[in-house]
Amino acid sequence: MGDSSGVGPEILLKAASRGELTHPFVVYGDLAVLKRANRELGYGLRLASVTSLQNLEPGCVNIIDHGLLSEADIRPAQLSQASGRAAREYVISATKACLRGEIAAMVTLPMNKEATQLSDPSFTGHTELIGQLCNAADVTIMLASEELVVTHVSTHVSLREAIERVKKARLLRIIELTCEAVARLQDRPRVAVAGLNPHAGENGLFGREEMEEIAPAVQEARARGLPVEGPFPPDTVFYLAVRRKKFDAVVCMYHDQGHIPSKLLDFEGGVNVTLGLPIIRTSVDHGTAFDIAWQGKASTASLVSAFRFAVRLSQGRSQPVGCGP
Repeated sequence: MGDSSGVGPEILLKAASRGELTHPFVVYGDLAVLKRANRELGYGLRLASVTSLQNLEPGCVNIIDHGLLSEADIRPAQLSQASGRAAREYVISATKACLRGEIAAMVTLPMNKEATQLSDPSFTGHTELIGQLCNAADVTIMLASEELVVTHVSTHVSLREAIERVKKARLLRIIELTCEAVARLQDRPRVAVAGLNPHAGENGLFGREEMEEIAPAVQEARARGLPVEGPFPPDTVFYLAVRRKKFDAVVCMYHDQGHIPSKLLDFEGGVNVTLGLPIIRTSVDHGTAFDIAWQGKASTASLVSAFRFAVRLSQGRSQPVGCGP
């Protein structure tokens, strides 16, 4: 359900009221929050608290009610320690249900990092928390839209630390995960690797990471038979992928290198997929949006895309990347 103070509850209910979530699902969250949002925003849905996934109520939005928040606890559009702590618990519960095989996939709505850190100072994001719960050391984010797929060597770290993480072993693992994921989506995947420095280092003139870490990782991946090329200058690789259609995915060196072009191309419909997990996890590609939360204005596009993508991955369909019907 995400952070109760943000747009998570409303886009969940809005999508359900429009019939946009076209596969059986259950919500991990708090019934009191969804009751208030349902009433105040006028979605007119029937909500049901369930204790077992075997006894879902037909015609209802079924909720595994954690009972962590009452209606009086809800602070729409405000930073809240209680909401941040509860949002973390929802993720933990859903992850464990996935690991037990009780649900086929999980779709996460946005958490507010600052709010969650008020009760868990070590929290850096959904991806890292889920990775810890799954005992998965090598996880990465894949952002997918109809025009572009990107993965990342690092995500929620400082730029200085991101540079330090550009190492051959890490790169090779991300290349493997990327090729494996894209191969599940389409035949004959083609993956590009972006450089870290301007002009991909220009033979050491602007940095040596390409020569010492990135190119060796690409060469070893190719020797293993993986369909990868690079490193390419970061200022041209997305043009090659999107406009020239030469590549189906781009491995990026740090968070913003991949997120900026992805959000420029499809801000509302992008899907976040965590690779390297033993479970399927997708997520909306936006934050809690406190500026418009609980006003009924937030778009459901990213949630619907993430939901459909999770369904396709869980059913093992081989379809081209894209999140339409």
